[in-house]
Amino acid sequence: MNIEYLRNFIKLTQYKSFSKLANKIPISQSTLSHQISQLEKDFSGVMLIDRTTKKFELTKAGKVFLEHAQRIIELYDNCKLEISKFKNQIEESIIISASTIPGSHILPRYVADFRNKNPNVNFKILINNSQKSIENLQYGKVDFAGIGSFMGYNEKEFEFIKIGEDKFKFICSPNHELLQARNIINFDKLIKYPFVWREKGSGMRETFMHQFPDYKKLDIELEINDNDSIISTVSESNYISIMSEIMVDKAESAGLIKSLKIRDYPVIAKRALYFVKIKNKKLSNLKEKFWNELEIGFENNFEQK
Repeated sequence: MNIEYLRNFIKLTQYKSFSKLANKIPISQSTLSHQISQLEKDFSGVMLIDRTTKKFELTKAGKVFLEHAQRIIELYDNCKLEISKFKNQIEESIIISASTIPGSHILPRYVADFRNKNPNVNFKILINNSQKSIENLQYGKVDFAGIGSFMGYNEKEFEFIKIGEDKFKFICSPNHELLQARNIINFDKLIKYPFVWREKGSGMRETFMHQFPDYKKLDIELEINDNDSIISTVSESNYISIMSEIMVDKAESAGLIKSLKIRDYPVIAKRALYFVKIKNKKLSNLKEKFWNELEIGFENNFEQK
């Protein structure tokens, strides 16, 4: 039995689609289908996936097989980790699911630094919103998460490191007619223009809704699940939006957007950013080392400030 076939079977039960999974991993849909057929052949042709329905469903045998496959993979990975110690070289992957600001603008520098000192570690950062990142962490799909909001989850279930602070700004096109009047805009002027924001599950959206109740007055017309796409939309239209100060400063320097100062709202919304793990979950020595180095690094950063 091929261990990678088992991994792909488990992934398939998560994606529930041969085509979707084939787009995410470096093999074709036909190769993936062959792997599943081979697994079924290993068990005397017992079907693992119900092919009589259009909807992806496991057979009863498939559900039993999934439970055992997950255990086999866990045992195999633990065995591989233990055996690797005998050659004084630990090969390990650290997987992080993070929202845009932690994942693209804060963590990469620390990841690169740790990787330089520990070349046998492979990092994978998945960019998701805060909701999805916490779910991935809870379901054991990733080792850590970088989030901008706990999204209503109980913070006591996690251990976390504060890795940053973030403020929000309203943004518009550099050519927007709002800019023709003055530098400080009245909010009643702002609500006359269409508004685009992030999708449900976004930590930015969650924070904005809780800290800026007047968001209900905005003319909300679009939701987009990518900050760069929102910047592009705003840059080329009369839409306005809300954006992290970290991204606003970069996009404004590039001439893509302009930030807006709103009269009577010196602070639109603000939040802390966190690096998170499941509380009391046992980690490998290398993952624990990465966590500890981040904790010390960010403590020193905030002390210096």
